[in-house]
Amino acid sequence: MRKAKEIALKVALAYVLLGILWVILSDYFSVILAHEKLSLYIYFQRFKGWFFIFVTGVILYLLVYRRTRDVLHSNEQLRKKERELYIQNEQYHSLFKHNPDGVLELDLKGKIMAVNPEAEALLESSQEELEDIQLRNFLKEEDIKVVTGHFIDTLSGKGSMFETNIHLAGEKAKILRCSFIPIIVSGEVTGVFAIARDITQFRKNEEMMIVSEKMSVIGQLAAAVAHEIRNPLTSLKGFIQLMQTTGSVNRDHLDIMLSEVDRIDLISGEMLILGKQQDLHYQIENVDSILKQVIVLMKAQANIDNVSIDHKPYSVEPLYVEAEANQLKQVFINIIKNAVEAIPHDRRGRVSISLNRKDNEAIIIVSDNGTGMDPERIEKVGEPFYSTKEKGTGLGLAICKKIIEKHKGKIVFHSEKQKGTVVEICLPLIQGNSLRETAERERKS
Repeated sequence: MRKAKEIALKVALAYVLLGILWVILSDYFSVILAHEKLSLYIYFQRFKGWFFIFVTGVILYLLVYRRTRDVLHSNEQLRKKERELYIQNEQYHSLFKHNPDGVLELDLKGKIMAVNPEAEALLESSQEELEDIQLRNFLKEEDIKVVTGHFIDTLSGKGSMFETNIHLAGEKAKILRCSFIPIIVSGEVTGVFAIARDITQFRKNEEMMIVSEKMSVIGQLAAAVAHEIRNPLTSLKGFIQLMQTTGSVNRDHLDIMLSEVDRIDLISGEMLILGKQQDLHYQIENVDSILKQVIVLMKAQANIDNVSIDHKPYSVEPLYVEAEANQLKQVFINIIKNAVEAIPHDRRGRVSISLNRKDNEAIIIVSDNGTGMDPERIEKVGEPFYSTKEKGTGLGLAICKKIIEKHKGKIVFHSEKQKGTVVEICLPLIQGNSLRETAERERKS
């Protein structure tokens, strides 16, 4: 309003000053003309007012026209911006309200400010019940630290993705795949959008697929294990028949029989552990210990296929990872089994398994001297339903890849036609206090 008054005052002053200047100048010129010719003076006096009105009218027209044009243009631009803002606002509300994922708007302290209908269904609460509630109220202590870390990273302007568990009334739990996205206004982070999807059923299906593939592998190993057990049973039967015939007991024979029984017990025990349905519990595990348990089972099939298995442990120190032992066994069995089956029967087979350390990772390398693969096949290895075997489903390596990813590791395939394949599995090592506590516990035991 003050600006409008200033503009109006300037226009009025300009008009008054222009009028005064016109009167002074026109009278001055009238006096000069009167000395020369009176009729010209009278003519000038008669029309000078009309001339002034015409000139000022033209000037005012141009000024008002330009100003009005600018105002109308500004109004048009303003209406256009308002329209664009309205459309963007409607798009935002559509994205927010009709998003198939749950969307939560959080303030800088992690307090829930707004939720969409999908988030209400996800958290099984209404908008009114969720307002001003901290997101951490739905998390357990072990998950709060992880989610808070991602939240702090997002407040620095960087989005993040992660998975976590939420806990609702009645001890109900859900697994969520979440994304944190910063809300940036005028270059400053004013809040965070949390986008969440319920993957509980997806995880259950994934676990069922892993179990199904594991049982398939156990079924394929069963024949080889039965053959492996039959050998010591034959020895036991022979020694027992010898004792019946001679009526005496040879202590050397008893030692051999005992070692054969231990061998049967070890192989059958590993099969039982592998086949038993167990809840997933990630614990600190010794990688080499798991490898040795797997090799006990795999040597049975390797012997049938005339393949030797060489194991090179990491002798410097034990390597510990946070893992689910049964799932890692499943990965190693699949990889070694594939290596054994890739070697033609007319070739002296050799599978080498080595464990090394590189920086903060345990590196498990399984190599064979089998038929190898073409480069285009290597790119597809690990994809579901893609198999290099005639009767393969392609799920084995896909599940191996998924399991290793869940252990925050990676699996890489290298192969050369007719020279063999190398599979490299990288798993992050446990660092700090957890490693020392585990080493101390093993030392005491």
